[in-house]
Amino acid sequence: MNDRTSPPQVIFLGGLGRSGTTLLERLLGELPGVVALGEVVHLWARGVLAGEPCGCGEPFPACPFWRSVGERAFGGWSGPLAERMLHLRHRVDRTRRIVRIGHPDLAEYGRAYERIYRAAGARVVVDSSKHASLAYCLVAAGVDVRVVQVIRDPRAVAHSWGRSVARPEDGRPMARWGAARTALHWTAQNLALELLPGVTRVRYEDLVRDPAATLSWLAARLGLPAGGTPFLTGGTARLSPAHTVSGNPMRFTVGAVELRRDDSWTGGLASRDRRLVGALTWPLRAAYGYRSAA
Repeated sequence: MNDRTSPPQVIFLGGLGRSGTTLLERLLGELPGVVALGEVVHLWARGVLAGEPCGCGEPFPACPFWRSVGERAFGGWSGPLAERMLHLRHRVDRTRRIVRIGHPDLAEYGRAYERIYRAAGARVVVDSSKHASLAYCLVAAGVDVRVVQVIRDPRAVAHSWGRSVARPEDGRPMARWGAARTALHWTAQNLALELLPGVTRVRYEDLVRDPAATLSWLAARLGLPAGGTPFLTGGTARLSPAHTVSGNPMRFTVGAVELRRDDSWTGGLASRDRRLVGALTWPLRAAYGYRSAA
């Protein structure tokens, strides 16, 4: 661990949900000196207020890691603090504000995130909150953040958003979106991230095709500590327990995981929806290399 008075390097994973951000976060979290925090944007509602499980399996209030982070950052977690942060998020952290992100409350909002990152006690922390608006807030607030844009074929993303998936925290179904809504959000999030300077782009398909090469390239580009990828053997990753707050069910996975490309959309996404998503996401989709009409 580093000197907790020094701000860590923050890796912010941006993009639309169901694009592979949780997978990339878990792999980055296996690198030396890197701690994966999950979707910090949801920490206030799902962790502090709702007490949902940490990635380690413990309820957020009982997790030693997060209890320590809260004590270092704020003197402990509290309901009023969480409510204040949710209020600030509603005022400051909005996609419609990206073109004019400045706000009187921006400094307070960004400072709270920086306190969490610093209190994690690592040289590098990963925040997979995804939202482009939060990335803009962090940059504008002066946080030392490096944004990684995670992209996946929008037709695969639309298929994933249309499926029924139970939340592991409580068994309730996760949100489902139609093809048009997914396509519009995919375009909006990726266009917003394109406008940020110095963004590094990673495609889900490249990550699962050759995880070791992709991760090594990304680590070198971000200036992460050298240490190789001994947790990767071919297409298999061996994951340690992680203290990730919020995210998809993979955040609870421990042990050997086969990294296989999920192309179920090619047979599972209705032809009408495939054409609709293809039309709504072009030409950005083509610019990212997703040209096939399959």
